[in-house]
Amino acid sequence: MKSRLKKIFQFKYLVVLYVLVVGITTAQTYAIPTKIFEEEPSIVYTTYNNYIIFKQSFYHLLAGQDIYIHYPSEHWDLYKYSPTFSLLFGPLAGLPDMLGLTIWNLINVLVFAFSIRYLPVLTLRQKNWILLASFVELLTSIQNLQSNGLIAGFLVYSFGFMEREKYGWAALMLVLSVYVKLFGLVGFVLFLFYPHKLKAAGWTLFWGVVLFFLPLLFVGWDSLLSQYESWGRMLANDYDESLGLSVAGWLQSWFGLTPNKNYVVLAGALMLLAPLVQVQKYRQYGFRLLTLSALLIWVVIFNHKAESPTFILAVAGVSIWFFSRERSLINTILFVLVMVFTSFSVTDFFPGAWKGAFLIPYVIKAVPCILVWAKIEFWDAWGASEA
Repeated sequence: MKSRLKKIFQFKYLVVLYVLVVGITTAQTYAIPTKIFEEEPSIVYTTYNNYIIFKQSFYHLLAGQDIYIHYPSEHWDLYKYSPTFSLLFGPLAGLPDMLGLTIWNLINVLVFAFSIRYLPVLTLRQKNWILLASFVELLTSIQNLQSNGLIAGFLVYSFGFMEREKYGWAALMLVLSVYVKLFGLVGFVLFLFYPHKLKAAGWTLFWGVVLFFLPLLFVGWDSLLSQYESWGRMLANDYDESLGLSVAGWLQSWFGLTPNKNYVVLAGALMLLAPLVQVQKYRQYGFRLLTLSALLIWVVIFNHKAESPTFILAVAGVSIWFFSRERSLINTILFVLVMVFTSFSVTDFFPGAWKGAFLIPYVIKAVPCILVWAKIEFWDAWGASEA
């Protein structure tokens, strides 16, 4: 029995599990009847609306149409990523939806899985536990056809490449994350730990320019510039709306506070950077890994647009933190809280009445991650390094 469990626990079998779940989830998504949104009840959309947003953005880009405005006859909600991401999605856009959905989900889960596998120093057992602990959140992300598994993978891969002094690849991962979702910018903090900063900056500039101008292979300069201007306007307007499953949302729902979101993000950034004054610890792998964990959690809990599928990043950070450190009662309690109230809060583990009356209004999904992040920033990062 033990040998059978040990075999199942091997990395290759976890990857097989991930792939099987992708197949089942994608088939289920494609088979579910169409849906409507309350804001537009007269129009019927597919259940894989997010994928359609990505797909259609490619065709709008090629046609010179503004990719950041509403196209209610095609999909619900706005496209919010870069013009470069629209272009890179092109190979999937031309495929039948079922095949494109499958490949998109596979890219997300495999990039994430192999980025964890690429982490140095940690044992295979530790990496496998991280993958298992992240499973529910990764499933939530792909059920919503989101890119968050991909972003988590890019950020973790960037750390692995930096540890191996492969700065070109590390810079590519970070720049790609930014061109998908802007909060990938936070990942550049990791460059502080490593030598050859000018080399890293050079690679970052190179990839940034290449990916910025890549759409010029298919569209004109005026059209591309117009897309970037429209992207900026859309993000500016989008910033003023919800508080999401974030620190700002927690402050409002628990304490009735509505601080300026810019001040909340600034305070969070200062707290994130505070432990980095300990320059003497930059040589400690455990300290660098703690910072990666803190970054992965930070980009979610300080994101005013954070929603449930975003939490694969935060839970990945929590899992890396927990399985790379010695067990303690407080760490175990915090980890269990994350598993129960973050990962399982959107499942049938909790009755629907609880979700409507308690879990959702009080942003409970975010709270355990906030507690873990606070422990990392105010305690672990100032103590002895592990891993």
